[in-house]
Amino acid sequence: MKFYQVSIIFTIFFLVVIQSSFGDIESPKKQIKLGIMPEKVTCNEGLVLMLKISGMPACVKSTTAERLEERGWKQIIQKFVKAEKEIETIPASQSTTVNFYISDDDLNTSHSGVDVVSTKDLFEFTINGVSIQGPETMVETGMNTGKFYLKLDLPNTVKQDDVVLIRYLDQSDSAGEMRVLTKSIALTKTFAKVETSGGNSRIGHEFTLRIYEPDANRDSKDEDKISLSSFEYRGDGGIRTTLANPKFDANSWALIETGPNTNTFEVKIKIPRELDGKTIHIGDKYEIRYIDRSTPSETEEKIIFKGRIG
Repeated sequence: MKFYQVSIIFTIFFLVVIQSSFGDIESPKKQIKLGIMPEKVTCNEGLVLMLKISGMPACVKSTTAERLEERGWKQIIQKFVKAEKEIETIPASQSTTVNFYISDDDLNTSHSGVDVVSTKDLFEFTINGVSIQGPETMVETGMNTGKFYLKLDLPNTVKQDDVVLIRYLDQSDSAGEMRVLTKSIALTKTFAKVETSGGNSRIGHEFTLRIYEPDANRDSKDEDKISLSSFEYRGDGGIRTTLANPKFDANSWALIETGPNTNTFEVKIKIPRELDGKTIHIGDKYEIRYIDRSTPSETEEKIIFKGRIG
């Protein structure tokens, strides 16, 4: 039995290869391979960062550090950020943007309003060890929350598996000492993929539209939904509409999550013979654009899938 299925999957996988200062952290050797400078390697709490005579880093116990200093090793002083401070990355809808939050109640100075804080001297951003420009300010997510949102725009040259390193340089303790919070993210670019059992999408044949979208997964205990109006259909001859158009004969008004907390949403639709008074032909090209309005920046971002009528 033949069946035809078009599956569109959009995603950014943010694979955290270095956790915050209080989680499991990759070895110094692996951090070096990610492009992190030896003196900026992050050790697990309770360990001391040392530079060997060769310049290579090592994380050792404090009792061992004293003996190694006598042998010519150099100790790099690190002070960890308090446990309630963290960097939280939010999957974005396009491969050139990283949305993230920093939680730091010390920056919450206007308790009756929303704080806007300059990022100067607070953050360092690198890709594979090369510095990049970051946002100039960060905005508190609400009145008196102590949680701040930042949107990091990456260069268009970003490649699959490039590593983005975020370092938060907290200088807000009473002694004025710098405390460092580090998170490293390996990026896998957004992709769209068509899967069929024997050809391209066909007029009048039902197929499944599937999207992987962590941003829309807001309830971990129940299935979430993404409105069909978030998907724009563009076809030859100037066709412009959304999948909410009844001509697509969808089995639901929305893409429904396949299960609690799966991040994957599906709907069944058909490409009609006619849309907006225009006839669709075999061989016509079309695009389905996902209009993502769920990013923390509240901006509209589009991911485009291109196909052809079979």
